[in-house]
Amino acid sequence: MKFVLLDRIVELECGSRIRAVKCLTLAEEYLADHFPTFPVMPGVLMVEALVQTSAWLVRVTEDFAHSLIVLSEARNVTYKSFVSPGRTLELDVRARRIDADSSEFEGTGRCGEEEMVKARWRLGHSNLADRDPSMAEVDRAIVANLRRQFRLLNMA
Repeated sequence: MKFVLLDRIVELECGSRIRAVKCLTLAEEYLADHFPTFPVMPGVLMVEALVQTSAWLVRVTEDFAHSLIVLSEARNVTYKSFVSPGRTLELDVRARRIDADSSEFEGTGRCGEEEMVKARWRLGHSNLADRDPSMAEVDRAIVANLRRQFRLLNMA
């Protein structure tokens, strides 16, 4: 299951930096299990929010050249505190490099001045048609949908 873990992109410097926010509410599906009497955003989803933020930077920088952008490595992940409902996770991501088929990032997630998560990671970029040329139309449909999602996330 894929959760959309961004509510809004608040700043974007093509090729170098992006900032986004996630406002955590009790309506988040995963909070029912994590944990019923102490609901907090799972650490792995904090990292996924950073990854999703960086994927938007790659897409914009490359003018949506790839339909698939996936996490290939996460390093130096540190968790400092819990993100509970009612708090806003502010994601600040910087590109270390963005190449045609991969990229590297570092970033933090904060609630106000309090750092919640910090990490470094790599993404891989590809298209379905890279392995099967008959999938080119599916790539185009995915990219068209991603462009629509970006317009919604990028509305201030």
